[in-house]
Amino acid sequence: MGEVYLLTGEPGSGKTTAIKKLVAALGPERCGGFYTEEVRINGQRTGFELVTLEGERGLLASVAQSGPLRVGRYGVDLTALESVGLAALQHALQTRPVVVIDEIGPMELFSAAFRETVNAVLESPCILVGTIVQRPYPWADELKQRPGVRLLELTPANRDELTEQLVISLQQKLQKQGMLKEGEKGAQEEEGQEGA
Repeated sequence: MGEVYLLTGEPGSGKTTAIKKLVAALGPERCGGFYTEEVRINGQRTGFELVTLEGERGLLASVAQSGPLRVGRYGVDLTALESVGLAALQHALQTRPVVVIDEIGPMELFSAAFRETVNAVLESPCILVGTIVQRPYPWADELKQRPGVRLLELTPANRDELTEQLVISLQQKLQKQGMLKEGEKGAQEEEGQEGA
């Protein structure tokens, strides 16, 4: 099992933002997987979209989605998760040292294939950085309790410092593995600094 870092916290605490900062700092050439974004229409949240680190998108959940799989007012479409999200995770397992999963939550956990893929990542030598539902949820709670899992609770007060500490820690691990040269930064981070 590789190292496992799971970010948790209240909605809006900055988990997805932390994931995006981490990917920018390490470089997309070292990270693979997906994150989740809100879909908003006229300022109202209407759903959630999966976005792979390669830029592919799929609608995970929507207020307009009908069907038996629901979380609150959102209907969940496992097709997007399994065709877009799982493909990104499986590709990352084969080609990247860091696998990103945002989020391990009720919507995603409807999928047995998703749970199996998360287990495959856990059994691999890859570093897993993910976000996980904070409230009690059976499968997620078991994952949080696994030996070797580092659960990091983000709050608005600590999110910047915690994200920076995680970036530094992962950069050092990748340097030791020869996957990141000392002083080297991710391509997106370098571009962002040039434009500043």
